[in-house]
Amino acid sequence: MKNRLGSEQRSERTLPRITIVAVGGTIAGKATHATQTTQYDPGVVSVNSLIEAVPQIRSLADVSGYQAANIPSFALTTDVLLQLGAEVNERLASDSCDGIVITHGTDTLEETAYFLHLTVKSEKPVVIVGAMRPSTAISADGPLNLYQAVALAASSEARGHGVLMSLNGRIGSARDTSKSQTMTADAFRSAEAGLLGYMVDEQPVLYYKSLRAHTTATEFDLTEVGNLPRVDILFGHSDDSRDLVDAAVKAGAKGIVHAGTGNGGIFPLTRVGLVDAAKAGVVVVSSSRIGNGLVTAKPADTQSGFVSSDNLTPQKARILLMLALTRTNDARAIQKMFETY
Repeated sequence: MKNRLGSEQRSERTLPRITIVAVGGTIAGKATHATQTTQYDPGVVSVNSLIEAVPQIRSLADVSGYQAANIPSFALTTDVLLQLGAEVNERLASDSCDGIVITHGTDTLEETAYFLHLTVKSEKPVVIVGAMRPSTAISADGPLNLYQAVALAASSEARGHGVLMSLNGRIGSARDTSKSQTMTADAFRSAEAGLLGYMVDEQPVLYYKSLRAHTTATEFDLTEVGNLPRVDILFGHSDDSRDLVDAAVKAGAKGIVHAGTGNGGIFPLTRVGLVDAAKAGVVVVSSSRIGNGLVTAKPADTQSGFVSSDNLTPQKARILLMLALTRTNDARAIQKMFETY
């Protein structure tokens, strides 16, 4: 392990310049009582208040704050994603910014992280962080999470990894890390893909690197994207129907991600609806509701022009499909993207 960098070893002239971009969520939440860890108001504390609550981060970096939004993350929209991506890219392109920390609600944190993982055009560190307990709670996890996120973004070890997620002392890739628990502080896991490393106080300890293309190695350029096409996720189950497929097509969906059973299993009536949707020009991605493992290309799916999601969760497959559809609606080309990213 490398020597830890205490405040006495850093001078004001050598501190990395880190911008904290706040989007809201539980880390910026308040409750009526200190014992409340549910039923609180997310996204009400300002970025400046978040920074003031953790004065120790001043020893790690020259920190500034920017309030991009202040919302519960279940209210995230594609407009917010596009605005956030543009803001992050603009700041990273400046010589006055050495890295970005994004504070975000945990419900959709993984979706925003993967979107930025595919669209940020810089090798400078980008770390996204949240909390499972509001700022007013006993043993609130937000302050330490924020401290360690700044430490990670300020470190040279974080460069070139794409967007990193730092929560509860764990470092994960934006592609492979997901929320796996509804309430506990230990909510984010990388499951079978594995964590990249840990935060030990303010020191990142990294063991692995994601091999899938990201950031500067992707074909997605937000300066060329006016808006993101509509992509819906449909959850497969026994005794299903085609009704929701038809409704999605009628509503204007350009893509559908089907979260199937097991290895992308699709109920027969639903499959007929998805085949008709594909014939109408809607790109269909076959994924799994399981949360772990590959979805392989099956003959029936290939014949129907469906795309296999690889090991992406349905919510991350939706992010990639939205971006892919800004480039092409050819299913074979999009399949290649799922194998690349």
